Amino acid sequence: MDKTFKLLINGRQVEGATSFDVLNPATEEVVAACPKADRAQLDQAIAAAKAAFPAWSARSYEDRAAYILRLADALMERKDEFARLLTAEQGKPLHQAEYEIIGSTFVLRAFAEMRAPEKIMRQDGGNTVIEHRTPLGVVAAITPWNFPVILLMNKLGPCLVTGNCMVAKPAPTTPLTTLLFAELAAEILPAGVFNVICDQNELGSALTSHPDIAKIAFTGSTGTGSKVMASAADGIKRVTLELGGNDAAIVMGDVPPDVAAAKVFQGAMMNAGQICVAIKRAYVHESIYEEFCASIAKLAEAAVVDDGSKQGVTIGPVQNRMQYEKVKGLLEDAVTQGRVLAGGQLPDRPGYFIPPTIIADLPDDAPLVREEQFGPVLPVLKFSEVDDVVARANDSEYGLAGTVWSRDTQAAMDIARRVDAGTVWVNQHLAIDATLPFRGSKKSGLGAELGQAGLHEYTQAHIINAVELALD
Repeated sequence: MDKTFKLLINGRQVEGATSFDVLNPATEEVVAACPKADRAQLDQAIAAAKAAFPAWSARSYEDRAAYILRLADALMERKDEFARLLTAEQGKPLHQAEYEIIGSTFVLRAFAEMRAPEKIMRQDGGNTVIEHRTPLGVVAAITPWNFPVILLMNKLGPCLVTGNCMVAKPAPTTPLTTLLFAELAAEILPAGVFNVICDQNELGSALTSHPDIAKIAFTGSTGTGSKVMASAADGIKRVTLELGGNDAAIVMGDVPPDVAAAKVFQGAMMNAGQICVAIKRAYVHESIYEEFCASIAKLAEAAVVDDGSKQGVTIGPVQNRMQYEKVKGLLEDAVTQGRVLAGGQLPDRPGYFIPPTIIADLPDDAPLVREEQFGPVLPVLKFSEVDDVVARANDSEYGLAGTVWSRDTQAAMDIARRVDAGTVWVNQHLAIDATLPFRGSKKSGLGAELGQAGLHEYTQAHIINAVELALD
């Protein structure tokens, strides 16, 4: 790619101390060189954000929201350029990349409309109690490689509208779209309000433990999230963690098998299964189990797996070599324990391609059932009783999301109430809305993203409790 990317520090686009190559996961060829920050540049970015904070936080909500809307408009104007670059560095099919960019503008616009107004908690007998919210300061945003644009916007929107400033650090395998967005920010935002530094995971601890960072917003693996939380402990920093998931789908026997198979396949295989809330285990009632298996196997066999930039591709590669090897290992174990309905064989070609694979009849303790695969390999398991399937779905250290599928919506909602996950969808999947909070339970996260609750994560609540002065 004939383009030079730069870091964003204090409103200026600058060279990195060094650089590293970003690979296309479909070809394993270099997309572009990424500037690599050193510790001095990280400190400069944090200092710039700290210096920008007083003036930015003093602006009105309406003023800050206007800047965010300008960012959304600028992103939308260049959506085709962003989508092509996203496919090149991340691997997802071009139509899915376009969906991510458009969705990112929706997120920014949704947060531009949100406010954290002063709340009267009591006003009687001369006693007035109010709650008002103030920004925290400098926010560190650490984003993953599966949705590098929209997951940044999930953090940037509430951060900026509430009056905070940000230092963003994208994943080293997908930094380019963040740096392209930095070009927009350099033209639109006041200097220092938004900064971008890139590394190969050397600066994470320095960023999260820095005394001038007030909050860390992290999306990534549970293992790394635990390290982020530990790093923040000494400074008692605010932390929002959106971590891993092993999301279960429960398919009741009253759902037509072909309908259920289509819904589950889409929920499991979008973005090559690399979604924190992708369906990662499917529990199907015994009365429709075999028909469901046959239907979902046909869908897997019909999928078009190739370079996401090619027309008609439905599933791209796994994003990076490390993740490819992890999924490959889980697949190799699963084929020895279960019944392979589709896929199972890795192609001999460049790129990190894994065909959509469906494996039935695995034991509940199989690694593919217990662990988060984060790839296009789905175990399908049989159940007969509701109490049993709820217990099996909940038998996990994760609790990010889940789905229940049934013609009896009320019965499905009753089941959903029993599933220990931050979000449980009924007869739908991936119904993420920027105006609704998204949380994880257990080892799937801490705090909320999106919605009014997500907005509040970027503020400090203050209580003012006043009475009239007693003169006697």
